[in-house]
Amino acid sequence: MTPNTAPMAPTDPRPDDDQDEISLLDLLQVVADNLRLLVLGPLLVGLLALGITYAIAPTFTATTKFMPPQQQQSGAAAMLAGLGALGGLAGAATGLKNPADQYVAFLKSRSVQDALIDRFKLTERYETKFKEDARVALGSNAQIAAGKDGLITIDASDKDPQFAAQLANAHIEELGKLMNRLAVTEAQQRRVFFEKQLSGAKDNLVKAEQALKASGVNSSALKASPVAAVEGLAKLKAAITAQEIKLASMRGYLTESAPDFKQAQTELSAMRGQLARAETEEPASAGKDSDYIARFRDFKYHETLFELFAKQYEMARVDESREGAIIQVVDLAQPPERKSKPKKALVALLSTLATGFALLLFVFVRQALRGAAQTPESAEKLTRLGQAWRRALGRA
Repeated sequence: MTPNTAPMAPTDPRPDDDQDEISLLDLLQVVADNLRLLVLGPLLVGLLALGITYAIAPTFTATTKFMPPQQQQSGAAAMLAGLGALGGLAGAATGLKNPADQYVAFLKSRSVQDALIDRFKLTERYETKFKEDARVALGSNAQIAAGKDGLITIDASDKDPQFAAQLANAHIEELGKLMNRLAVTEAQQRRVFFEKQLSGAKDNLVKAEQALKASGVNSSALKASPVAAVEGLAKLKAAITAQEIKLASMRGYLTESAPDFKQAQTELSAMRGQLARAETEEPASAGKDSDYIARFRDFKYHETLFELFAKQYEMARVDESREGAIIQVVDLAQPPERKSKPKKALVALLSTLATGFALLLFVFVRQALRGAAQTPESAEKLTRLGQAWRRALGRA
């Protein structure tokens, strides 16, 4: 007799993961259960933050704007036209691609900051022990930036609106003092460079003149007419020296593979070749005539250099005097009427949002821990985790 067997119920091959999944309804339920905490908590913190802002001393920000010195292009063009072999030298003294960035760096320099610290006794005002700490405090209270319009803006902040305006305007005053000690503009750079070259050329000219006088003048030397034969050679040597100075200056801002640098080298080689041919064609002489002609050639060489440098030095001085006011203030800083911070509404809003996010994260984590504690396996894991924390803190 065949025993009766009950049919077996089909098993569900899918894993039972429903308990591990968190649905959107579960999240909404958690939010609904803790709605009072999630609403009242952020509101209370936002109101508390708003109340604290009323106890904070307000900060005022004064703003000044100025236009940095403009480069004189007309003087540079005139120099290039009249200098010849030294024409490329002016390019070494031109301004930066963005001159405003240079003046921002000047304003943030230690020289300007230390002058402001000593002028307003900022170590005492900012309650710092060292001047280095006062520089850091000054940098945070004075914001300096160059705009796309070419103007430089200085924002000075302080509890006292009068002092904030004084600090902003003092930055421009100290910048002017610094620029009086530096050669910043193109004309100033050219004037300093040619002033040094002119001084050296003058000394060499005096020595050459004394050597020429010491050689004596005789009838044979006069018959040789060195003025016509030697003057051209001396000017050619002076041009070669000028070209060498130009190449030395170009190495500071160009690579040797640059077209302008290669062209300058080609011109120098051509002039040297011309000098070599001229010296070969020059008739040989001996005795006092040769000594006189050589000294006369040196004299004309240094005289030509002196005239070149004197001419360009005077041009640079004229351009420098034509620049007028170095710094042109567009907006002078005035004591601000409204405070810049704290921004009460912004502080309250950010505090409310941050607290709401933190509380939302807290209720989700708490609900997850409660759900995990309901299963034996998760409860055991939580127990081991708590014991590990107590051992790490030395409370085991």
